[in-house]
Amino acid sequence: MANSSPNSPRTYILGVGLTPFLKPRGQVPYTHLALHASTHALLDASIPYSSITAAIACSVFTPSTSGQRCFYPLGLTGIPIHNISNNCATGSSGLVLARQLCQLGDLQHREAAVLVCGYDVMAPGALPAGGVKPDAVGRFMEKMVEQRGYEERAPGSAQLFGNAGKEYMSRHPTTSADDFVEVARINHAHSTNNPYAQFRHAYTADEIKDSGNVFGDGFLTKLACCPTSDGAGAAVVVSESFLASHPHLRDRAVEVAGLALATDTASTFASNSMTELVGAGMTRAAAAAAMREAGVSIEEIGVVELHDCFSANEIITLEALGLCEKGRAGEMVRRGDITYGGKYVVNPSGGLISKGHPLGATGLAQAAELVWQLRGWANNRLVSGEGVKWALQHNLGLGGAAVVAVYRRADGERGGLVGDEEVGRRSGFGYNPAVEARAVTREQVDRVRSREMGSEWALGDTLKKVEAKL
Repeated sequence: MANSSPNSPRTYILGVGLTPFLKPRGQVPYTHLALHASTHALLDASIPYSSITAAIACSVFTPSTSGQRCFYPLGLTGIPIHNISNNCATGSSGLVLARQLCQLGDLQHREAAVLVCGYDVMAPGALPAGGVKPDAVGRFMEKMVEQRGYEERAPGSAQLFGNAGKEYMSRHPTTSADDFVEVARINHAHSTNNPYAQFRHAYTADEIKDSGNVFGDGFLTKLACCPTSDGAGAAVVVSESFLASHPHLRDRAVEVAGLALATDTASTFASNSMTELVGAGMTRAAAAAAMREAGVSIEEIGVVELHDCFSANEIITLEALGLCEKGRAGEMVRRGDITYGGKYVVNPSGGLISKGHPLGATGLAQAAELVWQLRGWANNRLVSGEGVKWALQHNLGLGGAAVVAVYRRADGERGGLVGDEEVGRRSGFGYNPAVEARAVTREQVDRVRSREMGSEWALGDTLKKVEAKL
């Protein structure tokens, strides 16, 4: 498991950026999406690309070295560029590497600033029956078929997570099918205030039930499943030494207080459990490690962004993260303890179910939402008027990888609500990017591009198309 000790050098997210998540129609190339998100992250961090010491590209469906293609328009600076593909946990895996590079920089007595950008342009409809990459998840499918059989008309990923949800319900009778519907209803209700969400409509429970069967005779319907999407997200991660030399930026920095990446163990296949097969064990391990490093208990967490690719997985993950007692996830949902006014607010962004799920971007979008919550910028969906002190992120990829992060403000305080006008002044955008999604402009790209190592040839006509499409 990749994680750091409590005595490791501190690291921070200094800036974040997102594109709106779009229906997967291929209208905006991945290079354009990446430029938009990266530019906004650099603007948010108030540093130029020339200050970046390494860059990480996170994508599942793009060619090799796509990261170079995405970052070169910002400057041909010769820095290391890494390309990561880790299924649905790709974006957060990029954050893990970025943090390690920043910690290494501090240990070597040098400042480090790493730009992470996740992006994907996806095909419409469900992922292939074998998952994102059949060679990666084929053995998982085989294990599922041994235990549960196979529905010819249902997507493979929906069967994996749907069968896990059915197993949870059969083992814990206090959870019912209506609880899975309620999870989807809450996520869609949350997304109405997120300008980056693919779906921004609040649906009733009946509308979710009647939205069309995906798996299990209505057990999972379309509105309880995340859509495929086109989109990008980005973050600038910096070392303690970098932040120390830029003290004027500390008020926007969010500390990565704990971070762990876990993969499968032998019990994944030996247990004959569908919930273990879809990552519950990885999630438990990563959550325990991340919270141990941060020195925080789950009861202190105020806001959570978790991987709700299907409503079934949110139920499973609520328990795996320790947000509820064993077998009590359904009761937690019915009590309202995953939404405003309850014990936690889970997926204030709308989650994958309604925000969308461009695989490479999802982990960065989760991080962006939590950064905005901790700063108090997400003022139309803020968890609490007094703000929260701790935030938790969970990102899962079959095959497999689970990443859990714990965040807090650099000053360790609660970030109360900040008005749009004040955010616009602090951010340098002139508006609040947490509540208003705007296209990147040529002037903004010019502000962050490397002056000494820029290349008009590398930029090409990308910017014109970005302005036209977004």
